[in-house]
Amino acid sequence: NSEDLLKKDIIKFLQDNASDTFLAEHKLMGNIKNVAKTARKDQLIVAYNQLFETKQFKGGNTVDKTAEKVKGLKIEGSGDKSKDTKSDDAPSEGPPKYTKSILKKGDRTNFPKKGDTVHCWYTGTLEDGTVFDSNITAGSKKKKQANKPLSFKVGMGKVIRGWDEALLTMSKGEKARLEIESEWAYGKKGQPDAKIPPNANLIFEVELVDVD
Repeated sequence: NSEDLLKKDIIKFLQDNASDTFLAEHKLMGNIKNVAKTARKDQLIVAYNQLFETKQFKGGNTVDKTAEKVKGLKIEGSGDKSKDTKSDDAPSEGPPKYTKSILKKGDRTNFPKKGDTVHCWYTGTLEDGTVFDSNITAGSKKKKQANKPLSFKVGMGKVIRGWDEALLTMSKGEKARLEIESEWAYGKKGQPDAKIPPNANLIFEVELVDVD
C-alpha cells in the first residue's frame, strides 16, 4: 500500500534526521512499523514540516544535507492524484526557470502588462552557440529596417513561458540576455523544425522595442 510506504518513508526520514527530543515529542521513537501503525499520515506531514521550521536536526545536521535527501520524498500523498488537482501554473511553484541579465537599460517606466502587445528584436541560440532563430538581419544595423520586430500579446501563452515571464520584467528599450531552462522553453519535445533538441536550455538576446 503506497500510503503505508509513504508513512514509513517519512518516519524513516524523521528518525534519521530529527533530534531525539523532537521524535519523543511527536511520538515517533521506536520501530518504524509500530510507529506507522499509530501515526496518521497528516500528523507525520505536520511533524515533517515542523522539523524544517524548528530545525531540530540531529547533531547539528545542516539543513542543506537534509533537504538534499528529501528531494526524493514525495509528501503530497499517494499515487498521482495530487497531479490532477495542482494546476501547472500555480503561483507557488518555486523559483523562475530563467535568468535575465540586462545588456542595455530600458526607460524603466513602460513595463508591459499581461495582454499588452510587445514588439521585440531577438536572436535565439542553443547553449553551444548555434543560432536557431532571429529576426535581425545579419550585417549592418541599417538593414534592420527591412525586418519587422516580432509582435505578440505578452503573458497570454503565445510564446514560450520564459519569454512571457521575462518580458513582463523588461521596460521599453531594454535589451536583455535570457537563459531559459527547457521546462519554460520547448521542454521534452524540443522543436524539431527549429532544430531545438529535447530538454534544451535556450539563450535569447531580446530587445523590447515598443509596448502597445
